[in-house]
Amino acid sequence: MTERKPPGISTQDWVEAQIRRAQNAGEFDDLPGAGKPLTKLAEPHDPDWWVKDFIRREQIETDALLPPAVLLRKEKQQVYEKVRGMRREAEVRDYLADLNQRILINIRDTTGPVVPVGTVDEEAILAHWRSEQPDPAAQPAAEPEPAPKKSLWQRLFS
Repeated sequence: MTERKPPGISTQDWVEAQIRRAQNAGEFDDLPGAGKPLTKLAEPHDPDWWVKDFIRREQIETDALLPPAVLLRKEKQQVYEKVRGMRREAEVRDYLADLNQRILINIRDTTGPVVPVGTVDEEAILAHWRSEQPDPAAQPAAEPEPAPKKSLWQRLFS
């Protein structure tokens, strides 16, 4: 703990004397970052520095910050890579139907600037997926699962 400031000396002089005493004692030697510039002072002022620092520190994917329409466009561009890893045709169909449904919802509920996103052609993507499969003749044809039976209430109100 430091001693108290003597009453007859100014605060600035007393602080300078404390710093000189610490320098002479070698307390500032071998500090981490010694001789290196301060990181934040070398960069130009950025009003969003705290957001960028938070994103970097928490390792948040920047795609999560994009508007939904842009995310859907990016997903639509990567649909062939995503479908390539799927094994069953039903899985591909479900994914494409879900993607088209999300695109239609986005088109319907768009607010702000409109980013044009069209639905994907399911049959063209399925044909491309089938052409990439190893041997379709060796695999038994998968029968589509029957639709679950609707209840009385679903039949009345649909």
